[in-house]
Amino acid sequence: MLVPPLLRARSSDEYAPLPWSAPDRRAIASFDSRATTASARLEQAPREYAFDRRGTAASLRAIDAAHGGGFYDVSEAATLDLEAAEEAFAGRGPVVDVQTHLVDPARWTGTGAEALAGFLRMADPDRWTDPIDLRAIDGAAWAALVFGASETSVALLTSTPGRADVNVLTNNQIAAARDVVERYAGTGRVLTHTIVHPNLGAAELDAMVDWRAALRPAGWKCYTLWGPATAASPTGGWFLDDDEVGFPFLERVRALGPRVVAAHKGLGGPVPDASVAAASPRDIGPAAAAFPDVKFVVYHSGYERDPAGQEGPYDPAEPGPLSGVDRLVRSLADARIGAGGNVYAELGSTWFLMLRRPVEAAHVLGKLLVALGPERVVWGTDCAWYGTPQPLIDAFRAFVIPEGLQARFGYPALTKDVKERILGANARALYDVEAEPRADGAWAANAGGELRRAIASAGLAT
Repeated sequence: MLVPPLLRARSSDEYAPLPWSAPDRRAIASFDSRATTASARLEQAPREYAFDRRGTAASLRAIDAAHGGGFYDVSEAATLDLEAAEEAFAGRGPVVDVQTHLVDPARWTGTGAEALAGFLRMADPDRWTDPIDLRAIDGAAWAALVFGASETSVALLTSTPGRADVNVLTNNQIAAARDVVERYAGTGRVLTHTIVHPNLGAAELDAMVDWRAALRPAGWKCYTLWGPATAASPTGGWFLDDDEVGFPFLERVRALGPRVVAAHKGLGGPVPDASVAAASPRDIGPAAAAFPDVKFVVYHSGYERDPAGQEGPYDPAEPGPLSGVDRLVRSLADARIGAGGNVYAELGSTWFLMLRRPVEAAHVLGKLLVALGPERVVWGTDCAWYGTPQPLIDAFRAFVIPEGLQARFGYPALTKDVKERILGANARALYDVEAEPRADGAWAANAGGELRRAIASAGLAT
């Protein structure tokens, strides 16, 4: 049976794969039947159909029908006619993806590589064999998938946690990739994080001074769930609002700039682990209140994929303990951080996991829009882990929060204007992207060789 990309079993280095649900199986069967008929009519292979925009339209219609309808606004015509599909998924503004990834094949050693290899095999076993084809996730592949095969105009390049000597990509390499893209595509097409582990001690905070000058990051990325125990988090990891690690780090951010902190929150881990507790977004509200001049970007929005159930509406009277995005909502409410404040929710992997569970997606997006406002949700994908982000963009453009859920729970409508803000305008304001970003990716095919060489060279200076 043909399984389309949006319905394949998914996981990452941060969460385990989930079995297909009964609605998943209904959607897959429906899509398989549609793809067989449509591909024959169009005289193309079923797999080719599954990977073009007509296949995306058919996937979304199948998902929508399996969940009762009303979530994906895609016409039947879009499943057969390419122009209709392109019209269905057309956007009005540039797409800014604030979470993209690549690896340096030369650094594919140790526990970090092992964990990432496990993720790739779980995420797409048809594509990721043993050994992993590292050229499919290196700098050239990243440029081709994110820029060449999607309408992404600006991508922020980030990395996984870990010391420079064991990580699959270093801060220097992130900056090197940006510099190559600037030579091919102009400035502003790639933004960068510098990864900081403030729980490693004073030397890490001191290094931020040189990193700020040499690497020119658009923001600082931290993983509170990573690292040894501290007084504030005896079971491992740390929190943004603790006096030992978090506040000294935020004070250094305030002093140096840029005053943007991206924190991994949610998606705690594939198995129970003590450090997962530090992935909770419970510290976001207190930290944002204590540092109102710092912008906090909550990667994954605090979302956790629950195999036993799905997220529903937020109940302010629920005493707890809370889970998922509700933890972020509660933290902000307790700290009196409202809509339009200094906290942003990011959708990387979160949207990818939710889109085939549209009732949950409507609740999560509705809760974020109420708590933070439509100007404080930003687009991210976690690609190139998932290949090209274009199907994710198309699915988001087609998604709506049904009127019944709006009326019952007070969610705002997810209008075209709101979706365009999330896909690009909000991140442009957050990261001060001044020029109108371009979406052409023809340069990506020619930049691949230089990207590989630059990333390899920068890897020598960790």
